[in-house]
Amino acid sequence: MSIQYLIDENLPPLYQEQLRRYLSDLKVLMVGDPNAPSKGTLDPEILIWCEHHNFILVTNNRRSMPVHLNEHLGNNHNVPGIFVLRKKFTIGEIIGDLLLISQVGEPSDYQNRITYIPL
Repeated sequence: MSIQYLIDENLPPLYQEQLRRYLSDLKVLMVGDPNAPSKGTLDPEILIWCEHHNFILVTNNRRSMPVHLNEHLGNNHNVPGIFVLRKKFTIGEIIGDLLLISQVGEPSDYQNRITYIPL
């Protein structure tokens, strides 16, 4: 199973564009894309979508995402992972880590947890 990303709608489309530019075969969707949750979808519903479609969520939601993850897990659900972007890092540094993870990371390393990017 390979790593695939769902980019939160609050992040600039540049993340999706750059990931696809460097790895054209990497599956990267953004909230609002066809076959992805629509814009305005609530975070708990996005986690369910990620669970059903096996996507790691990439978000800058540092405040409420830990709460949503705990509720999600408490309801006997799983999630392939959540990558929360750290403050004060460049898009290039973040893209670099996301590319590296997609190439050498094991999906099970990120399941049911929040990982802060860059690592």
